[in-house]
Parts: sequence; C-alpha cells; structure tokens
Amino acid sequence: MKPTLLILAAGMGNRYGGLKQIDPIGPNGEIIIDYSIHDAIRAGFGKLVFIIRHYFEDDFKKKIGNKFDGLVETAYAYQELDAALEGFALPPDRKKPWGTGHATLLGRDFIDEPFAVINADDYYGINSFKMMADFLCGPEVSPTNYAMVGFRLRNTLSEYGSVARGVCYCDENDCLSDIFERTGVKKHGNGARYFDKDGTEHLLTGDEVVSMNLWGFHQSVFGHISAKFKDFLKEHGNDPKAELFIPTVIDNLVESSKVKVRVLPTHDTWFGVTYRPDREIAERSIRKLIAEGLYPEKLWGK
Repeated sequence: MKPTLLILAAGMGNRYGGLKQIDPIGPNGEIIIDYSIHDAIRAGFGKLVFIIRHYFEDDFKKKIGNKFDGLVETAYAYQELDAALEGFALPPDRKKPWGTGHATLLGRDFIDEPFAVINADDYYGINSFKMMADFLCGPEVSPTNYAMVGFRLRNTLSEYGSVARGVCYCDENDCLSDIFERTGVKKHGNGARYFDKDGTEHLLTGDEVVSMNLWGFHQSVFGHISAKFKDFLKEHGNDPKAELFIPTVIDNLVESSKVKVRVLPTHDTWFGVTYRPDREIAERSIRKLIAEGLYPEKLWGK
C-alpha cells in the first residue's frame, strides 16, 4: 500500500499578507505545493489529503484544479474552529485555527495507512520525500515507530523576520529524544537567536537539527493526537491565541516512551514563504533547480 501525503494548507497567512499557499513561484504558475506533490508522487506516495479552510476553498481548488487527475487520489478536510471539539464549547473570541496538531487530526477520516505530513508553504526537496517514502513503505514504520526529516537550522531561516522552529535532540540511535518549539527565531550572524518572554537572549549555532513539519506517521498517531487535543482544550481552550503544535504532541509521546521517532537527516535545501519578500527567493531557487535539470520547465501536462 502506498503512503498518503497530508498537506497542511489552512494557515491564514497573516504575516505574509494573503493566501501564500496559492501564490505562484514557478515559470508556469506553479505554487510550492506543486513541487512538493511532484516530489511526493515520484517518491511513491499514492494519495493526497489537503487540510484547508472553507473561506478560501473555491480559490484553492481553482488553483489546484484537476491537474492531479489520473496521477493520485485526492481528498479535502477542513480546519474550521469548531471541528473535532467533541463537546468543548467554542470560545466566542476565538479567531485563529487551533494549530498543526489539530489540523493533522482532521485528516483521520481519510487516512488508514502510513502517511507523511507537510506544510503547504514549505519546499522540502526531492531527497527528503524519497527518504520519507522509503521509511513509510518499509518494515520499520509501526504504531510505535514514526519518523521525521531533520533540517539544519541555518538552512531554514527567513531573511525578513522571525520564525518558529522545533529544535531537536537525538540519542545515539538517531532517534528523537527531545524537541523544543522555539518562537521568534531570527538570523544572527552565522547562526540564530531568540528571546524568552523575560527578555533573556539565547544564541543558536545554526547547526541544530530542526523540524520543518515533515513527519512520517503510522495511522495510530490519530488516537494520540485526539487525546492530547482534549487535554489541550481543558488547559488552554479559553486562550484565544493558544495552539497545539505537532512537535508538542510528539515530544510528549517520546518522553512517555509511547513511540520512537527516527530522525532522517537531509541535506536538501529548504525554502518557504513565511513573509511576502520570501517569494522572490523561492522563485530564484526554483529557477535554479530547473536549470540544474531537477524539474521540468512545466510540471503538469504537456
């Protein structure tokens, strides 16, 4: 059975100033998702599940269109604020989505096989998808064995502002031992830095392994996320800005020895469009990859 690719595309894009998920970066109007899907299909993925919002559904589907017909099965799930609350009353002042953990949970009705999770607005690279597909199709994936593609921090920073990154630590078997979600991380010299709420500065070398939300899961993860989301709602549900992140869920599972997470190190170049000026960098990067022969000038169709 081929693995599924779950694509998190419901972010509102407030920092970017628009629906960054559907802005073109390729020479024929391709968007970042196109390149991720192209890489995933040739790596061996057999189904796509998009997590989106109803308010931009028409624009999103128009941009995605039927370009994948005959190539791969496609489904949509919707990260609305009242989805999967299971009796918890939606606070009237809640405006933003509940985070990547909640978004991933909403794919459970469409997935009954090992699957990978990615962000819609991140470029991960050809080898990253190949490594993940090999893991998900191999004997190692199980209800207690997951995977994560690890990037070098310095290769994941924006020139134009701060980002959130899951900084990872591994044991002697290349399995995840800890993951810490750091927010407000900015480039600083050859490395990076961030500040605690009390203003304490923390320096990072840039060589740290970070999660860019390219995860490989057995379908058992949905039960874990559901339980964690219930706990999250009890503790933080009335905080209008609180979010449940995938790294938070996974860190809890690792600490409690419920799962092991194999870290798959990649040397692929990452880029994304966190901020609007990032788009120019993404366009240049794609043109370079096309010139190197890694992608055709036109991804889909004749």
